[in-house]
Amino acid sequence: MFRRTAPFIVALATAVAVPADPSTGARDALSDVEGQQPVFRTRLDLVTMGVTVTDRRGGFVADLVQADFQVVEDGRPQAITYFAHGDEPTGAPPLHVGLLFDTSGSMGEDIALARSAAVRFLNTLSDADDMTLVDFDTEVRVARYGQGDFPRMVERIRARQPGGFTAMYDALGVFLDGAAENDGRTILVIYTDGGDTRSTLGYGDALTLVRASGDVTIHVVGFLEHQPSIARAMQRQRLSEIAGTTGGRAVFPAVMKDVETAYDAIVAQIRSQYTLGYVSTNAAHDGRWRKVDVKVVRPGLRGARTQSRSGYFALFKPAH
Repeated sequence: MFRRTAPFIVALATAVAVPADPSTGARDALSDVEGQQPVFRTRLDLVTMGVTVTDRRGGFVADLVQADFQVVEDGRPQAITYFAHGDEPTGAPPLHVGLLFDTSGSMGEDIALARSAAVRFLNTLSDADDMTLVDFDTEVRVARYGQGDFPRMVERIRARQPGGFTAMYDALGVFLDGAAENDGRTILVIYTDGGDTRSTLGYGDALTLVRASGDVTIHVVGFLEHQPSIARAMQRQRLSEIAGTTGGRAVFPAVMKDVETAYDAIVAQIRSQYTLGYVSTNAAHDGRWRKVDVKVVRPGLRGARTQSRSGYFALFKPAH
């Protein structure tokens, strides 16, 4: 199993609508979640997280083994019981890829660049088990595609025209809710200008969901060049925090050349990611945040930097 112990909570009030299209072969989600109560989900198995390691020069270290890592939860060492490398041909956990694609009116000047960036990403990670597209403006639309249907996903990305408001936080919540069912690694890339003008979820709520999102690593491609300067710094900070909370990366390209450089870095990080799993020595079901530190203990790798989640929420079970 590749599921971690954590509560997952989603409370949304926005329209989620995708016209059914049997010809695509995609598994489309069609629902209106306005007024729904929060959904609570739990995972009882391994605490798992993706970890990348860079050396002093910033290069990814890709030849580590399980014994090279140490995991400490709230100051207590943990026994690693699962280990895999993302670029292994066999033995690696399944890879699920998600795209959160902003098609709101504010993306008008950047939509062509965003489309090109998204399509290139799809071509790079064609070995994923499946891909989920969540495109959003005033509404949030969701569809999941198998490998054979990736061209349909590309068509959908290219066909969507910008318009309406921006429900980014709600779109993020919708994706994370669906990703809670995934076994293995989940990689999400967000394409947006960062401004949210429509969501029911606030930024703090969205960040809480990100922290509770299990094995999801989020990368952000932010298009801020055409945003008002007064809002740009805040949008950059928020997008960077969303990515950094999961051990991911945020990049802010201005031209296609910058996009290509950014993707090289993101894909290299995905391919170099290790997955570590352990069963916590803390058996309390208190729903509290547990701080996790991952360290590299191999001699000769002094100065190595690890990038991963900073912790997780424990399972909560009310007292009877």
